[in-house]
Amino acid sequence: MRRVVVTGAGGITALGDNWPSIRERLAECRNAVRYMEAWRDIESLNTRLGAPIEGFELPDHYTRVRTRTMGRNAKLAVRATEMALDSAGLLDDPVVRSGRMGVAYGSSAGSPDAAAEMVPLVHGKSARGVNATTYVRLMSHTAAANIGIFFGTRGRVIPTTSACTAGSQGIGYAYEAIKYGLQDLMIAGGSEEICASQAGVFDILYATSTRNDEPERTPRPFDRDRDGLVIGEGATTLVLESLEHAQARGAHILAEIKGFATNSDGNHVTRPTSETMGDVMEMALADAGIEAGRVGYVCAHGTATRQGDIAESQATERVFGSQVPVSSLKGYVGHTLGACGAMEAWWSIMMMNDGWFAPNLNLEDVDTDCGRLDYIRGEPRELRTDVIVSNNFAFGGINTSLVLGQV
Repeated sequence: MRRVVVTGAGGITALGDNWPSIRERLAECRNAVRYMEAWRDIESLNTRLGAPIEGFELPDHYTRVRTRTMGRNAKLAVRATEMALDSAGLLDDPVVRSGRMGVAYGSSAGSPDAAAEMVPLVHGKSARGVNATTYVRLMSHTAAANIGIFFGTRGRVIPTTSACTAGSQGIGYAYEAIKYGLQDLMIAGGSEEICASQAGVFDILYATSTRNDEPERTPRPFDRDRDGLVIGEGATTLVLESLEHAQARGAHILAEIKGFATNSDGNHVTRPTSETMGDVMEMALADAGIEAGRVGYVCAHGTATRQGDIAESQATERVFGSQVPVSSLKGYVGHTLGACGAMEAWWSIMMMNDGWFAPNLNLEDVDTDCGRLDYIRGEPRELRTDVIVSNNFAFGGINTSLVLGQV
């Protein structure tokens, strides 16, 4: 079995599209949540908060012909992938088209606008508005497929349409494809575009924040006074390859994927199970061959929902003890759904390499029902560690854990 490393990363987020800019915003402890004017007049929608990406535009070489099969979701994913390949020094490398590189990428769904084009066909008895690209833009694997077509990859494609674990499963399945010799390199990650329909899904479940007049103070993962999540958007792509291949070409290595696990609760579609959350963390550590005590930081899923925060934090305490430093990054950009696992893994890797970790934003009073953990609060913490863990949990009871570290 081969060791797997990260040699490139690219992302488009509400905090920026490059690590120096993102780091600056994290260090300032400022979020990107704002009042969504476009949602003002949506009847019965309680939340009006979101964390959109402002001013996203594609470069000129993204011609109309090349983007006609892409909704915003796929455009974010493809552009993030281009940036990641460039950072890995592989953008124009023949290996991309050789069949030795595959794609493992996910999102919760395709572009909602494309799905809306189907409404007259289903309910109005009219196909007007449906065109040749409608399905390709709305299909669940639109990001993975468009990445493969745009860059001409000929390896395997692994779509990970598992909601909030889509990005982390993309990284995990890419890691396994390389580890077991099925591919030499993989494009991995997740993407999501913001839409009122996504906010509405959680709003109906009374799981969204309604602090509409103070967006800077929400969401509040693990806080006693949290009132729910905020929807965000973005895309993050990591380039993975075998350590042997990376060393042979003299690549700069950002981190090593040391372990991965995914499991399911088998219990309830929206109510998380702390026991299986803890199990997936232990499975990932076992895959990495690393004791829990070696882990110096845990990037929590931390959605700022009561059931999720409590179940996750109690599982984290059970596995790692009460001394492990923990923070959730969703206070900064909201819940980016299919993108969050990849985005949080990227940021966690960069923070590990820089030797500091962002605090939980808006965490003032820890909910006493949450696990006893070393919640990073107030300001970034300088911390040297060579092993970290990033966890994600999704509807359907799907759980993931990634063990990341320095080579």
